[in-house]
Amino acid sequence: MFVGLVSYTAGTLSHSLLFLCSTSRRKFSVKCSSKDMGVETNLLAKAKKPADFRLCNVSSYTTEILEIQADAPSLHVLFVPGNPGVILFYKDFVEYLFELLGGIASVTAIGHVSQTKKNWEHGRLFSLQEQIDHKVDFIREELKNTEIPIVLIGHSIGSHISIEMFKRSPDKVKYCIGLYPFLTLNRHSEKQIVIGKIAESRILSAALSYLIASLGLLPARALRFIVRKFLGQSWSANAVDAVCSHLSQYHTMRNVLYMAMTEFSEFSEASDWTFIRERKAQFAFLFGDDDHWAPLQVLEEISEQVPGIVTAIERENHTHSFCCTEAGSLWVAQHVANLIKNQTYK
Repeated sequence: MFVGLVSYTAGTLSHSLLFLCSTSRRKFSVKCSSKDMGVETNLLAKAKKPADFRLCNVSSYTTEILEIQADAPSLHVLFVPGNPGVILFYKDFVEYLFELLGGIASVTAIGHVSQTKKNWEHGRLFSLQEQIDHKVDFIREELKNTEIPIVLIGHSIGSHISIEMFKRSPDKVKYCIGLYPFLTLNRHSEKQIVIGKIAESRILSAALSYLIASLGLLPARALRFIVRKFLGQSWSANAVDAVCSHLSQYHTMRNVLYMAMTEFSEFSEASDWTFIRERKAQFAFLFGDDDHWAPLQVLEEISEQVPGIVTAIERENHTHSFCCTEAGSLWVAQHVANLIKNQTYK
């Protein structure tokens, strides 16, 4: 029974919870050329400059930060994660992106409040709006003296957060990139319906969080074995570590589910594309070809509402949870680096 329970829990985590947020129509499919494949092979084999981890106080909230500082940057890339907002999932992506940008940019990734290894906020639950305010405060407090332009990158619900950050700091932001963007509800997705039902119930949310947190009581080697077995042999060491260190914490899972509930509430109304339409030259979006969080009908809607906006479709099977594998992290980092370079050298 215990093995079955573990299997169910890991399966739920993998398939339902891991990334809540797993021309007139310039839509194109990005394929890797032989040159790109050579770059990928070299970078996968090459030792990357490691991202530094630090804790930062943002409006009195203890925040996890990953960053790599360039010697003489002309840009500051600020990355906002999806939900879960555990930045350790994105360590490979951050390091690859820094390498691919060739030192022209410092790269910072900011985690979500209370989706942390330690229970710094003593069990408090944070909504989507509070997470947005937290990221805006980070720019105001940590980057207030930064004179170089900021490039915002968001994954999943992080794309929505990045857009809201852009609205509130339009003079500091040069460009905004949404990766597998969760911008509206997909009412045809059974997974979203199930997650929505769990998230809106305090009893179910608490029960599932306790169930997943119970795995954290296992010996470290046993927990890593379970994560590897049920979440995939292809996962990177950093992704496995993120599950073991963060998602096995009750306070983190409760915040993941609470934030999801507020996301669903936020997206219950029709999308407003006005701001993106006004600044379409400063936006780009990457979609997956089979992603219920960012389905292609959303790409179609963006293309209709904002003619000429830059969009792309990833068809390399890296999926919404691209950051859980080194290959996915590298592919997306390469795509993002190309977008930034094209925007910078216009």
